[in-house]
Amino acid sequence: MDEGYLNLETLWFVLIAVLWTGYFFLEGFDFGVGVLLPFLGKDDTDRRVMVNTIGPVWDGNEVWLIVAGGATFAAFPEWYATLFSGFYLALFLILAALIFRGVAFEFRGKDARPEWRARWDLAIFWGSALPALLWGVAFANIVEGTPVGADGEWAGTLLDLLNPYALVGGLMTLVLFTLHGAVFLSLKTRGDIQERARHVAKALSWLAAAVVFAFLGWTYLNARGDEHIVPGIVPVAVLAAVAAVEWLLREKWDGWAFALTGLAIVGITATIFLRLYPAVMPSSIDPAFDLTIWNAASTHYTLKVMTIVAAIFTPLVLVYQTWTYWVFRARIGREDVEGAAPAAGAA
Repeated sequence: MDEGYLNLETLWFVLIAVLWTGYFFLEGFDFGVGVLLPFLGKDDTDRRVMVNTIGPVWDGNEVWLIVAGGATFAAFPEWYATLFSGFYLALFLILAALIFRGVAFEFRGKDARPEWRARWDLAIFWGSALPALLWGVAFANIVEGTPVGADGEWAGTLLDLLNPYALVGGLMTLVLFTLHGAVFLSLKTRGDIQERARHVAKALSWLAAAVVFAFLGWTYLNARGDEHIVPGIVPVAVLAAVAAVEWLLREKWDGWAFALTGLAIVGITATIFLRLYPAVMPSSIDPAFDLTIWNAASTHYTLKVMTIVAAIFTPLVLVYQTWTYWVFRARIGREDVEGAAPAAGAA
């Protein structure tokens, strides 16, 4: 077993990290738009504008989650099994929230009654807020270490997941994704709703900087002496990116502000996976019980076949999704939806 960096186990650890990074970057602004829907949408037309900014892309963004889960199952089955047994309730809540949110996108335009749309708008809000919070709780627990026994089995309870560090992680992802969504709306809309989105994003940028600083600082303080330490440039770059958002929005450089909120999400995800490597599920009981890329991986032949498949199809998926964003790159305003029949989950 080669424990250097040039091996298939490390390659698939990196690929899974990239898939989660892509998911949080893309789905992050979807979550943010959903969280802001009741607050920025002054009337049904505003809310239709907001939904239409993500209508053509939200389901494509969720593909990254499906692929990340499938890749974890195939490349590191022991990691997948322990993760889903220990985080079962949290992952079930995330799945239920994503299902209700997807249904809400399709159903809110099926009836013109205000009470009908209000119910589905509420489903979009909770279907966005809960995953944004719970993903942070889940990954913070993984970084901190969970009660994994000598047999690789989960040995804890739900209350073990609701620790202060994990809750800070959940608050961090919720606030950061909401900021990401607000900046996305300032980039994708016109008129009053764009100005309201900028105003909210500027206010959120300082709160996001505070919770990101708290999470990253706590992550460094929690590091065990023998664990891999993230290069200092990563958290510094994350904090600088979040802090610069307010100034960029004040100058109305929406594209650069969006790039920096995305950079912050990428940097935090990189911090999590760099802190883990070569572990995938550190044990809080005994470091000897850690699940690592070595003892949790599939066979070498399985990883080799997966690598060939990924090399063929990953570029195709990236080209298609890039083309989708290019096609739907135009800004959206009230005049684009007023008098038009509401589309179900599409622009």
